[in-house]
Amino acid sequence: MDLDAVRTFVAAADAGQFQDAATALSITQQAVSKRIAALEKDLEVRLFTRTARGAQLTIDGQAFLPHARELLRVEARADASVRPGRRALRVDVHSRRIAPAVLLQDFHRIHPRIELDVVTLLDADVHAATAAVEAGTIDATFHAVTVPARQLPGAIRTARVIDEHHEVLVGPRHALANARTVTPAQLAEHRIWMPGMAAGTEWADYYDELAAAFGLTIDLVGPVFGNEALMAEIADSAELATLVGERSRYLWPDSYDLRRIPVRDPAPVYPMSLIWRDDNPHPALVKLRDYLHSRRAEAPATEIWTPTWGWAPRS
Repeated sequence: MDLDAVRTFVAAADAGQFQDAATALSITQQAVSKRIAALEKDLEVRLFTRTARGAQLTIDGQAFLPHARELLRVEARADASVRPGRRALRVDVHSRRIAPAVLLQDFHRIHPRIELDVVTLLDADVHAATAAVEAGTIDATFHAVTVPARQLPGAIRTARVIDEHHEVLVGPRHALANARTVTPAQLAEHRIWMPGMAAGTEWADYYDELAAAFGLTIDLVGPVFGNEALMAEIADSAELATLVGERSRYLWPDSYDLRRIPVRDPAPVYPMSLIWRDDNPHPALVKLRDYLHSRRAEAPATEIWTPTWGWAPRS
């Protein structure tokens, strides 16, 4: 069905005059008549009775009018669902526990009118997530970028927006339980348990380099039963510890009495970038980038350690 003809029919029904409908639509009266005639031919009914006073709806026209209005409402919703600035900004955070999800929630508090579609591309490393951005499946994603900008697809842009500091998570009987901060050198004396880390991912590359730089023992052995099971094991152990992001969100029973202790001197940070297409016109993407840039600029200066592949961003 020709939606321009439907729109003309509604305008004529509301105006009661073809000339007034033509004025409202910025077309000629002849064009209004042709569109109505074509619609009547398509529907095989008469929609208007022409009189000296104007155009009056027939019984069929009255029956069709509410459906015509609904067709135009559906058209408007369909248009809004894909039009940049009117549809929600679709952003991948990989996990709802980690820093990108926390920052997106803060962004939403500041800009509550910007619609966000927050998704998690589970098990997607930086290459899979970048491919999703390039394909237009998502507007942006957060990942550590492990290759130079010149090796990225031509349309892809990145900007380092998060330097996520580490904390060591230990139970109340662990030797470090009462420390206010710990150094990487101190961690070298303890077993860090991070079961299930997939080889070949950017986070596996990061922890491999971190372990080599400071002589850490990162144990990947063991089945993965989820974060809740991991925290239960650590709470009950005097030896196990794990590393978590400073802004990562974890909940556990009070009886666990787990301790989150900042790692400093130097502070290892996991560098995360926002990845997007440079031809993406969504205005909310610009606002998100500006917000993330301001949050990184506000981060306190401290001595940090980053992996050697912390490439300069391409923005």
